[in-house]
Amino acid sequence: MVLLRRVIGDALRARRQGQHRTLREVSTAANVSLGYLSEIERGQKEASSELLAAICDALGARLSELLSEVSNTLALAENMEGVLVPIDEKASGGDVAVSVRQESPLKATLHATRKPKRDIVYAA
Repeated sequence: MVLLRRVIGDALRARRQGQHRTLREVSTAANVSLGYLSEIERGQKEASSELLAAICDALGARLSELLSEVSNTLALAENMEGVLVPIDEKASGGDVAVSVRQESPLKATLHATRKPKRDIVYAA
C-alpha cells in the first residue's frame, strides 16, 4: 500500500533536489534537524502540518502546492492496478515503494515497485 508519508517525502525531496540544495541547507532554513528532515524525505516519519509548512517555506513553496502535487500523485497511483491494494505483510515479505519524478510542471513520472519476497532459509 502506498503510504502518504512516502509520497510527501518524495515530493519534498524532488523539490529540494530540483533546487540543487542540500539537506543541511533546507533543515537550517526550516529550523528542523537534518536527521529528522532526512527521515521525512525517506517516508520514515510523518511531519506535522506546522513542520510541513516550515519545510515548504524553506523551499519557497506553498503548502497547498505540495499537497496538490501529493494528491495528484495519489490519484495516479489509484489508477495503477495493484499499487494501492493492501497487501499481507507476512505473505509478501515487503511493501510497495512509490517514487515521483517531476520532469517539468506538466510532466511527472510515477514509479511503483513492490519489494521482493524474502525466502526463508532454515539451518540444518
